[in-house]
Amino acid sequence: MTTAVPFLLSLVLVLTNGQYYYQGLMDYLENRFLAIEDRMLIWHEQSNRYNTELRHFKKQTAEFIKGLNQDHGTLRQDLEGTGVRVDRVEREMDYIETQNPAKPCVNQADRMVDVDLEVKERVKERKRGGEEDGYSRVLDCVDIISSIRAMKILKRMGSPKGMWTKDARTSKVYVFNGTAEDTVYQFSSVLDFSSSPGVAHSRPIRLPSLWSGTGCAVYNGYAYYVMEGADELQVIKYDLANGTLADSAVFPVEVADHRPVYSLNPETAVDLAADEEGLWALYTTRESESINLAKMDPDSLDIEQMWDTQCPQENAEAAFVVCGTVYVVYNTRVPSRSRVQCVFDVNDAVTNEEAPLLYFPRRYGLHASLKYNPQEKQIYAWDDGYLILYKLSMTRKLMV
Repeated sequence: MTTAVPFLLSLVLVLTNGQYYYQGLMDYLENRFLAIEDRMLIWHEQSNRYNTELRHFKKQTAEFIKGLNQDHGTLRQDLEGTGVRVDRVEREMDYIETQNPAKPCVNQADRMVDVDLEVKERVKERKRGGEEDGYSRVLDCVDIISSIRAMKILKRMGSPKGMWTKDARTSKVYVFNGTAEDTVYQFSSVLDFSSSPGVAHSRPIRLPSLWSGTGCAVYNGYAYYVMEGADELQVIKYDLANGTLADSAVFPVEVADHRPVYSLNPETAVDLAADEEGLWALYTTRESESINLAKMDPDSLDIEQMWDTQCPQENAEAAFVVCGTVYVVYNTRVPSRSRVQCVFDVNDAVTNEEAPLLYFPRRYGLHASLKYNPQEKQIYAWDDGYLILYKLSMTRKLMV
């Protein structure tokens, strides 16, 4: 009995202490949970504040980007307007340059006398050498280009290279789109062509074979183009009215011996051209570094006469013939200002020294083709897909 009492007292003491510790643990846990709840409440408030600030920042950013886009659009319009004004100023400067050439160092009258004597001396030498009079002149054709008076861009086509021209005896316009195609697009007039979206209002004409390069020509109702075969070059004459093959002839230069007539347009092996005197062909061979000229009979396609123009093929982009005078246009591989840098006249009435310096207005790239219309005194040009008209001012050759 005496030993049981202390045991009971110890047991009661242990239970009392355990209840005390349990209550303390519960109080501790409750305090910790309350602290966690307070922190979660603070975190929730901070999250709401951050979300509100983020939405506000997003709204401000969107408004700022919208303002930047508006400023960008305004700046782009200003730059485009500036570009248009710069192009206009450049064209006006080109016009002023052509209208106000550099003054000669000698008196003009003295110069005309000297040139007249020089031309007469060349004719005398030619006659002493056994030539009757070189190529027979067409007396009604004595024009030479004095300046490029105006430029007009009509529209843009799909291919960066091609040829377009107008038959001098009709109002019809013909478009050769590309460098190796077989479909020509015929329009009733320049106005109909310029107002037509693409080739929608055209009459397609299917040729019997592919043309090669951009050296096609239209003369007196016939299309003339070059077909490049494995061993030979053929000149094809096609009747545009009847839709029939009129004639063909082998060009007297073998494929293995020919070079591109212009180094900047390597697709063109032979460039056919028409002017007041008829049909011409420009070509280059491996034996010569200069461009050659041939007079062709438009009926039989025979070669009547040939000349070495002494105009370099290197850096040439195109050429055209006006009144028996060849104008070769040069540029650089990185396109800049095209200019007539070499002139050759079959009658020796014009030399490079006597010819006026001709610069074309600044454009888009390189001329793929230049075709002269003798009735309108205009050049039909293809420049990186842009179809352009150049209006020419003419003067008279010094004939003897």
